[in-house]
Amino acid sequence: MTGAPSDLGLDLGLVPSSLGLDALSWLLLGTLGVVTALVLVFASADVRASRGRFTGLVLLFAAAAAVTATARTLPALLLGWEVMGAASYALVGFRWREEHRVSAGLVAFCTTRAADLGLYLAAAAALAGGAGLSLAALPAASPGWRDVAAAGVLAAALGKSAQLPFSAWLSSAMRGPSAVSALLHSATMVAMGGYLLLRLEPLLAATGWAASAAAWAGALTALLLGLVALVQRDLKQLLAASTAAQLGFVVLAAGVGAVAGGAAHLVAHAVVKALLFLAAGAWLTSLGTKRLADLRGAGRRHPLVGAAAAVGVLALAGVPPLSLWASKDAALAAALEQRPAVAAVGLAASLAAAAYAARVLLVLHRPTGREALDTEERGTRRVPRRAVAVLAVLAVPAAGLAVLVLGPWGAHLRARLGGPAPGAVELAATGVASLVVLGLVAARDRTGARPAGAVRDRLGGWLGGWLGGWLGLPAATGALARGALRCADALARRDDRVLARAVDGVPVARLAGALARLDDSAAARSLDGPATGADRLAVLAARADDGVVDGAVRSVAAGARRAARLALRPQGGLVHRYYAQAVAVLAALALLLVLLVVP
Repeated sequence: MTGAPSDLGLDLGLVPSSLGLDALSWLLLGTLGVVTALVLVFASADVRASRGRFTGLVLLFAAAAAVTATARTLPALLLGWEVMGAASYALVGFRWREEHRVSAGLVAFCTTRAADLGLYLAAAAALAGGAGLSLAALPAASPGWRDVAAAGVLAAALGKSAQLPFSAWLSSAMRGPSAVSALLHSATMVAMGGYLLLRLEPLLAATGWAASAAAWAGALTALLLGLVALVQRDLKQLLAASTAAQLGFVVLAAGVGAVAGGAAHLVAHAVVKALLFLAAGAWLTSLGTKRLADLRGAGRRHPLVGAAAAVGVLALAGVPPLSLWASKDAALAAALEQRPAVAAVGLAASLAAAAYAARVLLVLHRPTGREALDTEERGTRRVPRRAVAVLAVLAVPAAGLAVLVLGPWGAHLRARLGGPAPGAVELAATGVASLVVLGLVAARDRTGARPAGAVRDRLGGWLGGWLGGWLGLPAATGALARGALRCADALARRDDRVLARAVDGVPVARLAGALARLDDSAAARSLDGPATGADRLAVLAARADDGVVDGAVRSVAAGARRAARLALRPQGGLVHRYYAQAVAVLAALALLLVLLVVP
C-alpha cells in the first residue's frame, strides 16, 4: 500500500531491526524536521532557564519519533516508541521543581505505558503466528494470532494518539511548556499513534473487525472530544481536546483505507496545531494568561500573532480552501463509501470543530476590555520577533497544504498510498456547512441568545460539567490507578504476613547467631596474622621510601642546583668577559688537540 521502502541498512545485531523510507515516512519526516526546527527557534525566545537541557530533550524526542516513523520491524519500532514516551515525560515535567508539572508528566507517561503493552503483545503474537518481526509481514500471520497482533497494535496506537478511552492523559500533558505542547501535539508523540495505524492499515484490513473498530474509535473520538473542546475555558485545554478530535479523523482514515487522506490530514494538522500552540504560548508570555475569558482581544493587541492564529483557527474549522478542509473530506469520502454511519458521525464532528474554532476566533478578535491579565504568570506585554517570525512561517502551510489532497500532488500521493479522492460536491457541502456554523456561532454571540429556563440550567449544567471534565475520564483513570494501588498494597501486606510466618517457623535467628560467632572466633583469628604482617611490611616500605628514595631525589636536586649556579657565574653581562672566556676555552681545546695528535 505504501510502496517498497528503501532500506537504511540499520542492523542492531541482537535482534532483526531495520529502518526504511517510503512515501509515508518521507512525508512525516519532512514535517517532523520543519516543525522541530521552528519549535526550537520559538523556544529560544520563550524558554529562559536550562535551555541546553531543553534542547537536548527536544532533539532526543524528535530523534525517537524519526526512528518510529522509519521502523520496518517491531524491535526498531519499540525502540523509538519507548524512548519517545520517556522523553515526553521529561519534557512535560521539564520544570521539575514544580510538583504538579511532574505529576502531570507521570500521569501521561503511565497512561500511555499501559497502552504500549499492546505492542509487546503484538510482537509475541507475530512470532507465535509465524509472521516474524517485520511490520510488512504482520498481515500474513496465522488468523488467530493475527487478530491478537491487530488488537495489540490498535491498543498501543489509540493510547499514543489519545483516542477514547485513553484521552485523559492529553489534558494533564498541558502543564508542560508551550513549545513542548506544540511539538507533542503536532508531529511527534500524538501523531505517531495515527501514523502507526496508517502504516499497518493492511493488518487492520486483513482482520476486518480491527478496521471497523479503528473507524468507529476515530469517529466517536472526533465527535465527543470536539464537544469537550467546545466547552473548555482554557485555550490550551481546548487545543488539547481538539488534538484528540482531529487525530480521530486520521484513525478513521486508517480504518476505512484512506491512507493518503489520513497522511495529508496528519501533516496538515501538525502544522496547524504547532501554529496554535505556539500562539497560545506567545500570549501566555505576553499577557500572563491562557484563560479564554482573559484573552479577549488578544488578537488585536498583537496583530501579527492574531492574524497567524486566525489562519490556524479557520483551518481547524474546515473553512475552504485551507488545509484541514480538504484532508478531512478525504477521510470522510472513503467512510461514505464503506461505512455511511461512520461518515455521519465524522460529519457531525467536523461541525463541532467549526463551532469551537468560531468560539476561539470570536474571543481573540473582540474589542479589548478590562481583562484580568497576569493571572497565571507575570506577562512581558511583548512578543519576541523570532516568535512572530515562526508563527508567520507556519501560517503559510496551514493555509496551503490542501494541495496534498487536491490537484496533481494529491493524485500522486493517492497513487503511492491509496485511498479515494473527495468529490467536488462533498468538498463544497462540508465547506458551506463549516461557514454556516461559523455564522451561527457569531450571530449567537452577537445577540447573546440562550436557551430558556430550567432546561438550560439542568441539562446545560450537567452536560457542561461532564464535557468540561473530559467526559469524566480523568476521574475514571484516577479511580483505576487508586484501585490498582490498593490491590498492590493488599497483596504486599499479605505477602509480608505469609513470608513472616514462613520465616518465623525456621530457626533463622539462631543459625545467624551461630554463624556470627563462628565468624568472630575463627575467621577473625585467621585474618589477624596476615593483617599484622601487612602492617609491618607497610611500615618498612614507608621507611625505605623516606630514607632511600627521597634521599636520592634530594641529592640529585642539590647537584642540579650547584651545576646551575656554576653555569650562571660566568654570565656577568660584560662583553669583554665573554670574549675572554671564549679565548680561554679555545686555547684549552687547542692544547688538548696538540697533546692528542703530536706523537
